[in-house]
Amino acid sequence: MFANVGWGEMLVLVVVGLVVLGPERLPGAIRWATTALREARDYLSGMTTQLREDIGPEFDNLREPLTELQKLRGMTPRAALTRHLFDGDDSLFTGNFDRPAVGEPDNVVAQPVTLPSSTSPEPPAAGPAPFDTDAT
Repeated sequence: MFANVGWGEMLVLVVVGLVVLGPERLPGAIRWATTALREARDYLSGMTTQLREDIGPEFDNLREPLTELQKLRGMTPRAALTRHLFDGDDSLFTGNFDRPAVGEPDNVVAQPVTLPSSTSPEPPAAGPAPFDTDAT
């Protein structure tokens, strides 16, 4: 519930609590809030266990569509393309398509190119040219 509340936000809440409630009432308010949150969490976990006992094995069948919906909610456009068009093979996006497949020998050796001595170009860079997946 409070997974994305960082230390900065907590510090702001404490300072606001000090200003609004004062130093005398702030510890009591913190104690009340933690007790209320603990009771709510215990109530919800008890309700989940009660539902699981009442419904039985069908409870897991109810959870399957929810987990599938959660997977779809977090899916990015790249992941959707990979999953539906390419059957999970993301080598098109990662640039791994020019490497040999597992088990194939890697016997292709690049030969250096010799130029006439009248020109003195920059030495060729080692490795493949840079490839930016986000630019395409």
